[in-house]
Amino acid sequence: MILIKAFKALVVEQSGNDVTSGIREMTIEDLPSGELLIQVVYSSVNYKDALACIANGNVVKTYPFIPGIDLAGIVKSSTDGRFHEGDEVLITGYELGVSHYGGFSEYARVSSQWAVKLPEGLSMKEAMIFGTAGFTAALSVQELQDGGVNADQGPILVTGATGGVGSMAVAMLAKLGYEVVASTGKAEQKEHLMKLGAARVISRDELVPEKVRALDKQLWAGAVDCVGGKSLSYILSSTRYGGTVAISGLTGGAELATTVFPFILRGIRLIGIDSVMASMEKRVRIWNRLTSELKPAMLNSMYTEIALEQIPGVVQSILKGQAQGRTLVKISSCKGT
Repeated sequence: MILIKAFKALVVEQSGNDVTSGIREMTIEDLPSGELLIQVVYSSVNYKDALACIANGNVVKTYPFIPGIDLAGIVKSSTDGRFHEGDEVLITGYELGVSHYGGFSEYARVSSQWAVKLPEGLSMKEAMIFGTAGFTAALSVQELQDGGVNADQGPILVTGATGGVGSMAVAMLAKLGYEVVASTGKAEQKEHLMKLGAARVISRDELVPEKVRALDKQLWAGAVDCVGGKSLSYILSSTRYGGTVAISGLTGGAELATTVFPFILRGIRLIGIDSVMASMEKRVRIWNRLTSELKPAMLNSMYTEIALEQIPGVVQSILKGQAQGRTLVKISSCKGT
């Protein structure tokens, strides 16, 4: 029997048209149903988490709510025979932090169908430095490789390169030997991106010409696009024959103006990256790759660590476009983390 009197969580509440967030004391009885009760050791802050903390963010439907689309922790109780007390697990995506109480809490009760046992060679801390952003970046890299885009075929463009997904993609691709061209609107981050492995850094303005041609000069063997919008139109028109473009973001807009020519004359692939409902088979495969070949040497310098109480301040930075890299949240202490 688990005896937990009370614990802390970041709770988002609504009053009229106002949405506020703050640390609240919770009990196990406050948590939704699920086969696993997990002591959360680490989480991370993503753009979707920031949207969950504001009015009109279009993430949270019912209040009060605990955000946090990522968590890594220790199983305290399980009604699923595949998991046992003491197992270290991680969860990203599914309903976590969207329609089911998430990882910004010292304890979480979740569906066992969402949990991945922490692979050997990866700590809970490292899993959350990656988090949804790293998982999304790895899915993108996997799609480029599955599409036959090899390191000797030319440069790979990464847009939104200082963000969570972008910075992870830069580091992963560089480790695999690709020539990475990083695009950003933050010129002052050029040195940081070069340290991550970028061979060249360009301004995002270079990807939004006044007029986008149906087919432009062939520049990129492939691309990891975290931005979308008008720049994606240009990327498609300037991707080399047989290239792959993996799209995972829409900060540049949700609309896409293009023609069929890049697809039928150059045979390029435009692949949507969905990290939320990816199959468990794919998840396990990707997380295993993140223990070794996709694990950047600089992983432990690619994050800022904060406490649960500091999340609201980070949310504001993310919404203002001031965030860089990954923000790790230390939720609770546990020996060996």
